[in-house]
Amino acid sequence: MADTMRVRASVLKWEARDVVSLELRALDGGPLPPFTAGSHIDLFLANGITRSYSLSNDPAETHRYVVGVAHDANSRGGSRYIHETLRIGAEFEIGRPRNHFSLDETTNDHVFIAGGIGITPILSMMRRLHALGNRPELYYAVRDHACLSFADEIRALSREPVFHIDSEAGGYLDIASIVEAHPGADFYCCGPTPMLDTFEKATAHLPESRVHLERFSAAPVKATGVEASFQVECAKSGKVFEIPPDKSIADVLEAAGVPVTSSCREGVCGSCETRVISGQPVHRDSVLSKSEKVANKTMMICVSRCQSGRLVLDL
Repeated sequence: MADTMRVRASVLKWEARDVVSLELRALDGGPLPPFTAGSHIDLFLANGITRSYSLSNDPAETHRYVVGVAHDANSRGGSRYIHETLRIGAEFEIGRPRNHFSLDETTNDHVFIAGGIGITPILSMMRRLHALGNRPELYYAVRDHACLSFADEIRALSREPVFHIDSEAGGYLDIASIVEAHPGADFYCCGPTPMLDTFEKATAHLPESRVHLERFSAAPVKATGVEASFQVECAKSGKVFEIPPDKSIADVLEAAGVPVTSSCREGVCGSCETRVISGQPVHRDSVLSKSEKVANKTMMICVSRCQSGRLVLDL
């Protein structure tokens, strides 16, 4: 398996109701590839499912990776497997760290907004900022107290963390008021889809460079009418493939034996990001920024399509 490594589950720790942290180490106990705050890794689980999880530990650590996993009632097998089946000592493949939710260390005013398990990449960012002598602002929303994860660590890393308990507050976190209260800050948000949609609206007036978010599930995509077939040429082989309306580029290429890396199949993990040589993609992912989509230099072939009739990809 290309660009992967084999690790062992060394610690499985209960953090809150339906939340565990999973510590992974190299089989030989040696150092793991470095990562930056906000990174995630793919886990190739023994049940045949591949899932992406954010790293929550300090980027300065090289002896381990730590991910947080919430038990999703609608799990397709990833979180359920980790919570119910995975045991200490289990060995499996993981992908190397990737980062589409990077921390801007050149600014001094960081405001973090997290919901539920969305605290995991933000926790890694807070550890990095703490090492740089910075204690950022954090607003952390959960449904009830039993869902509050990593509270002691958060208190040590954040200036004055705000824990918003939905069931006690009688409603959701007021993100618009938070943005208004920090006019010069850079904002980072990770959490459930309704929170992220609200965050995008509240920060729509700010420069793109000051707004950062990561989705764990795909954002709603506006219907664009009847899907059309199109062609994809793989530049390295010269082979051309017809992509029908009911199949993704990744689906067709994999079926034809073309090596493709893909994990989430929803356009949120970034593992299938592919360079576009020519053609006009229709971007449907939640990874690329607005400016990156306009530039059309890359695309996520698990969900995005084509509006020019033909794409030439660096495959």
